[in-house]
Amino acid sequence: MSRTICIANQKGGVGKTTTSINLAAALANSGQKTLLVDMDPQCNATSGVGHQSVDHHPLIADSPINHSVLAAQTSRSLLSTFDVLPGSRSFLDADLLAGQRGANTDLVVKHLAAGAQAYDYVLIDCPPSLGQLTRAALSVSNEVLMPIQCEYFAMEGLAKMISVIKAVMLQRPGQLTFGGILLTMYDQNLELTLEVDREVREFFGEIVFDTVVPRDVKVTESPSHGLSVLDYAPRSRGSRAYTELCMEVLERD
Repeated sequence: MSRTICIANQKGGVGKTTTSINLAAALANSGQKTLLVDMDPQCNATSGVGHQSVDHHPLIADSPINHSVLAAQTSRSLLSTFDVLPGSRSFLDADLLAGQRGANTDLVVKHLAAGAQAYDYVLIDCPPSLGQLTRAALSVSNEVLMPIQCEYFAMEGLAKMISVIKAVMLQRPGQLTFGGILLTMYDQNLELTLEVDREVREFFGEIVFDTVVPRDVKVTESPSHGLSVLDYAPRSRGSRAYTELCMEVLERD
């Protein structure tokens, strides 16, 4: 049975799309057939694996999503294990995807449920908001993974995000779990980073991943080449971090 993981945080610039791309690549490297679903109208997850956005989002199309998936660009022979469902910048598509109830939501759920059967892992990259697109992604997921940047405002708005997650959990009892919190842009030489680390771990405990993602220029460079950092700079600190995160995710299965 596939695991559908929603990568979400209403705050921008926390490494959400970066985590979506690189965790998906790491899972594929480990032999898991993985699908990355781009539900952010910015479509950075799509371009980050070497593709362009599409005119209409496949999740609200009439045809099954397997007609629209593309092999993620990679420097290795993993084309059959890492796919992407490209996003759309259409405002109309965003509204249709965000529909709270009705035929459009049912179609999204139907497409994802049918398409997920072909994969071990489905990762959904969400927009940086608490809006209906994020709620729709949560409603079709089994787990939610929340990246948090190690900065002063890391905890700001976190309570709101968690309240949205809890509301979806109540709507779907037993179907959505908290997959974990990931500390990103980690600089162990900064006292602020260590303070945020302590606060988050003291408050949330074991749901915080042991793995932290360090600040690494290779991580920020890789999307411009349409590659994950694991393909662009496999020996970098960022690549090692996302490989370790992948191992933790697999262990929590």
